[in-house]
Amino acid sequence: MDSTNETVLEINLAHLTHNFKYLKSKLSENVKIMVVVKASGYGSDAAVIAKHLEKIGADYFAVAYVSEGVLLREAGIQMPILVLHPQPVNFTKLIKYQLEPSLYSARVLKDFIITANLLDKKDYPIHIKFNTGLNRIGFWENDVDFIIEKLDQTNAVKVVSLLSHLAASEDHSEREFTLGQINSFKKIASEMIEKLGYIPMLHQSNTSGILNYPEAHFDMVRTGIGLYGYGNEAKYDEELKPVASLKSIVSQIHTLEPGESLGYNRAFIASGFTKTATIPIGHADGIGRQYGNKKGFVMIHNKRAYIIGNVCMDMIMVEITDIDCKEGDEVIIFGPESGATKIAENSGTISYELLTAISSRVKRVVVVDDN
Repeated sequence: MDSTNETVLEINLAHLTHNFKYLKSKLSENVKIMVVVKASGYGSDAAVIAKHLEKIGADYFAVAYVSEGVLLREAGIQMPILVLHPQPVNFTKLIKYQLEPSLYSARVLKDFIITANLLDKKDYPIHIKFNTGLNRIGFWENDVDFIIEKLDQTNAVKVVSLLSHLAASEDHSEREFTLGQINSFKKIASEMIEKLGYIPMLHQSNTSGILNYPEAHFDMVRTGIGLYGYGNEAKYDEELKPVASLKSIVSQIHTLEPGESLGYNRAFIASGFTKTATIPIGHADGIGRQYGNKKGFVMIHNKRAYIIGNVCMDMIMVEITDIDCKEGDEVIIFGPESGATKIAENSGTISYELLTAISSRVKRVVVVDDN
């Protein structure tokens, strides 16, 4: 794609295909892939991402909330969509749009059964979430009998999968803990299957689970961050291609004399003659204040230009004293040339936060070439 002349987020579908095929290559032929497109497709465009993944062989979609699933249905997505964290107030809408709930507590299980009964549903697909150590949401092992009791009282719903979530699958020092989670899930699933009298799908692995724990692939895996080009480890990052590239331009160049200040609260004071570039992107676009004061950086002509002073709502300023550039030149905030992981880590956060923070006012542009 030609150099940009404004702030844009490019979504590269060829890179998405590459990442999907790479992750699929780690699986046995019979293992399904659930692709996670929550948070606007990790900050990109959920509908664009989902439509492409539907074409290239994804088996299931996952979103966090009912509203995200509704957007996919309204965009024409027909495949099964799991809602990972549904709220009872949205159960009627969930059923209307043929979404599938992950039920994680006594309250939500009872409320969903009531809703499904009121709507005269039979064998409506549900997923049962178990907590095996993340301690966020999920039933406990000692809830199995309660779950079975509630299921035996109705034919409105049917369990299509049992799931759990790994807490530290990217951290090799936590291998013992992760194996404990896997064994706990196996034990719970075995008990559930015996009492259900049929065998639902099992899934527990996230992206790092796919890459590091083949014994936890079960019937299906879930991948989010890996699809978008980040593997949580340098060796896997090298195999993946960032799908999103955030680009902007140099709006104006200034030269500061020694002692002059820059930006709000005079957060930067020039120690010598300093050349700066102003870029039209700021914290209203998702580049938070934590990236200011030389923590975050952008790339201009393949060189790092550190953000100086405080990040403004609509602008950042970077130092370009040693970079030969001019107004109108392209600026790369993140992308294949400089991944979101590097910038995020430099600023004390993670790639997930940087990617998903990019606001809707940033123009999305879809590209399909493998550049």
